[in-house]
Amino acid sequence: MTKRILIAEDNADCCELLVFLLRRTGYEALGVQTGEDAIAHALSNQPDLIFMDLGLPGIDGIAATAAIKQNPKTAAIPIVALSARLEQTWKAKALHAGMIMYLTKPAAPHAIIRIIERLTNADSADHEYRSA
Repeated sequence: MTKRILIAEDNADCCELLVFLLRRTGYEALGVQTGEDAIAHALSNQPDLIFMDLGLPGIDGIAATAAIKQNPKTAAIPIVALSARLEQTWKAKALHAGMIMYLTKPAAPHAIIRIIERLTNADSADHEYRSA
């Protein structure tokens, strides 16, 4: 079964590039550019994994993650922070909101694919927070 990946990224070029990369690699990928859209698509599409930018317009990535994690229908979806912010305070906020990994931009394509495989395999049900 094809894994569904949601990319929440406000930079249109970065979002399109990630979606292209994932589709080219064989994943079903969808890109959104706001926190509101990330929440809506998480509910309607039930992705296997979400990459969440922290600086989304409107509802930011932290608040969008918290909303996704509070809903029983989407709480189990692993969410990875994808951000250019390097400060520890942002990593702490990501953890508190429910993100399980913090990946800094720009991220290497092979690292993104490795993370998807690691977090979407059936034996990866017990996710823990870590920095990449």
